[in-house]
Amino acid sequence: MPRLAARSTILSALAIGAVAATSVLAWDWFQTVPPEVAANPTYVGRDTCAECHQTEYHKWLGSDHERAMDLATDKTVEADFNDTTFEYQGVKSHFFRKGDKFMVNTEGPDGKFQDFEIKYVFGIHPLQQYMVEFPDGRVQVLRESWNVKEKKWFYVTPPDVTNERILPGDPLHWTGIGQNWNSTCADCHSTDVHKNYDPEKNTYHTSWKEINVGCEECHGPGSVHVELARRKSPFWDRKIGYGLPNLKDKNLSTQLEMCAKCHARRYQIHEEFRSGKPFFDYYEPVDLQNGLYQADGQILDEVYEYDSFSQSKMHANHVKCTDCHDPHTLKLKFEGNRLCAQCHDPAKFDTEAHHHHKDGTAGAQCINCHMATRMYMVIDERRDHSFRIPRPDLSVALGTSNACTNCHTRGDETFQWAAEAIEKWYGKRKPTEAVHWGVAFKAGRAETAEGEPLLLGLLAHNTTPAVVRATAIDLLVNYPSAASVAARRAALKDTDPLVRLAAVRVLPADNTELLSADLASVLNDPRRSVRIMAAARLAHLPLDKLSDSQRQAFEKAMVEFRDSEALSLDHAGAHLTLASLARHQGQLQDAIQHLTAAIKLEPYLAGPRSELASLMLEHHGDEKEIARLRGEEADLMDRDSTLAPDNADIFYHLGLLRYTLGEWQKADAAFHKACEKAPRNYEYRMALALLQEKQYDLTGDEKQFEAAAQSLKVMNDMNRDDPRAKQIFIRLLDTRKEKEAAKTASPKS
Repeated sequence: MPRLAARSTILSALAIGAVAATSVLAWDWFQTVPPEVAANPTYVGRDTCAECHQTEYHKWLGSDHERAMDLATDKTVEADFNDTTFEYQGVKSHFFRKGDKFMVNTEGPDGKFQDFEIKYVFGIHPLQQYMVEFPDGRVQVLRESWNVKEKKWFYVTPPDVTNERILPGDPLHWTGIGQNWNSTCADCHSTDVHKNYDPEKNTYHTSWKEINVGCEECHGPGSVHVELARRKSPFWDRKIGYGLPNLKDKNLSTQLEMCAKCHARRYQIHEEFRSGKPFFDYYEPVDLQNGLYQADGQILDEVYEYDSFSQSKMHANHVKCTDCHDPHTLKLKFEGNRLCAQCHDPAKFDTEAHHHHKDGTAGAQCINCHMATRMYMVIDERRDHSFRIPRPDLSVALGTSNACTNCHTRGDETFQWAAEAIEKWYGKRKPTEAVHWGVAFKAGRAETAEGEPLLLGLLAHNTTPAVVRATAIDLLVNYPSAASVAARRAALKDTDPLVRLAAVRVLPADNTELLSADLASVLNDPRRSVRIMAAARLAHLPLDKLSDSQRQAFEKAMVEFRDSEALSLDHAGAHLTLASLARHQGQLQDAIQHLTAAIKLEPYLAGPRSELASLMLEHHGDEKEIARLRGEEADLMDRDSTLAPDNADIFYHLGLLRYTLGEWQKADAAFHKACEKAPRNYEYRMALALLQEKQYDLTGDEKQFEAAAQSLKVMNDMNRDDPRAKQIFIRLLDTRKEKEAAKTASPKS
């Protein structure tokens, strides 16, 4: 009995202990971080992260992220500052030391040579750049840079600018807005950057949490995670897990959008982006625009990787960035074709039968055929991440580049030669194979008649990548038909925000009531970028048809819109946008202030003077000042038309300006150029027709009548649903009758 009693006592104690332990665990499980704390984590810094994550920390040390930016010190500066001189286009820059400071004597913003201290270094491979901080907080990046591999100074020429001296006052000069770190570079080279521009004083107080791309730039602020890690508990928080976004989540958008923050060509609309938050709430990425991408979607300008990867079959098949790149060293996970062999059977693809090059040669490397390179910043070779099949046949048809003739450069190794080799190796393409979107984009950019059905065809396929659909929607603006309008309106309901953005941007404006209704329908879109685009357009339309709920949504979206523009008040573009809005709302002084600020910030920019002159004319301003502004604007527009001779919009606006100056022949020439460059643009053709009508009215010249009639016929053929061509033609006929009647009534000489 005593033994049984003792045993019973022990069992009871164990049971009580188990119950107590279970209660403690249950209590711990149900404990959660307060919602307000979980929603507002703070930054803890790399040293705190390194306490637990030594392996990852040491991998990160020395990486491109760790070396993205730093103070200029003996440890960080790679270049030769030992009394070295480098000359480019007649500008001699002298690099030297002054105590522990790194210095350069070079041409300043006023054209005078003076000494500047190098405050920061930028990057590490394949080049390092150097930055000067000015008293107003402006940090400017020198174009003289250091070639890390060859250990020599060189000059980073802007795209399309070679063998040309860039003068002070030019936006591309190292002291100009194009080389301004605060607005152009900082957001991607440091952690938790805030520009802090003061438009009243035209100064910057830019701040960061860490000077380079630290742990929390990718993983998000770590305070909640650290609190959970240090808590004496066997569990993470049951609601928020380990307190950081899951970058390995099956939902690939979490990781891709985190990387896209810096690896995309985009516009910032809000500063508080954090890993795990929706990318389109903080940035507005571009699509495959002409001038940025080749017609088939290959990289052209400096566009980084996001839109390229978004086109790819890799993206469609759920490949993510870290499948190829180590997220901490940023190096490839494997060397050579072994990287691709993670998914692609080497027995099938890593053979001479597939790539038709000798093993061990450059041509046998997967990336050299499927990730063609392009050079940026003179020496920075980058790979196209669209992972495309080489298509020299498209090069023949579209003039695009291809991997084959990137390597094979002899005179007889032409696009056609490469296309024939591909056909010999792999056979003819199947007739049933879908037309490549490059064909549609080429036609759409040229505004040819076949472009519209090809673009509509892209939208009809659910396998078409979102970035391609968005580009197709943008290009449909060149086609005013009912089918084009219907496609653009339908795109407002697309599942992808980039497509919805494009749709909002290109909704036709001829029916204001319908446009208002369409824009109002997306004021509550889940993504901020779409909402503010809709609000910005709707703000210029009558609002009397909006319901109470739509008006509330509009007001809320307008606050977001104004906040987004406030981020860019150091650029003329934001002031022009706000001036247009103020003008529409009858806020004359605000509009004048914004236009004046735009001219002051970027005096070389065409546009603000014309707007200011127009505003002054409306309100009976000084005629001499109006004439001066228009004269300066005309000079700038003439300059731009020579710099961008294929840009139809420049010629269109130049024509409008010449028209206001009464320079009919010059206006006629400019409008003809605009129509030549964009033959399917209804508005350009109408501007020409109206000018020709005006010239006929003034001169009675029958040649002008015939020219106007022909322009109106082209308009009518373009869009038979638009009544404006017929209305203008009726007016033209009436003018002719009046002139004939006047001739009959006048006495013979």
